Amino acid sequence: MLLRPKIGLLNKGEMQKLIQSGRERLYGRLATAGIFLLVCLLGYHVIFGANGLKDYQQKRHESTELDRQIKALQQQNAGMEQEIKGLKSDPKTIEKEARERLRYARPGEVIYTIPSVPASTASQDKK
Repeated sequence: MLLRPKIGLLNKGEMQKLIQSGRERLYGRLATAGIFLLVCLLGYHVIFGANGLKDYQQKRHESTELDRQIKALQQQNAGMEQEIKGLKSDPKTIEKEARERLRYARPGEVIYTIPSVPASTASQDKK
């Protein structure tokens, strides 16, 4: 509880001290409020500003996704390199590709080709 002296009982020097202490308290409160506001603005900038925490999290997620894609593409590359190596040097692989893609056959072999049924025709036949 703050006790306030009666104004009529104070002399001029005591009155000035009382006013000065009130000003100091006011300035202290204003300074505290200003610092608090400054800290709040700084915190907002750190979290939501350019290159803040939100941007950092998004970029980190993108980096993780890109790393995953890079690993998948490296695996796909390795598989294709093996396939190329086989096509260049392995006679069985060369023969397999010639038979499947070019429909080559050895002398005396007969190739039977069964036509594929389009999906729309197959669904009409079931009705």
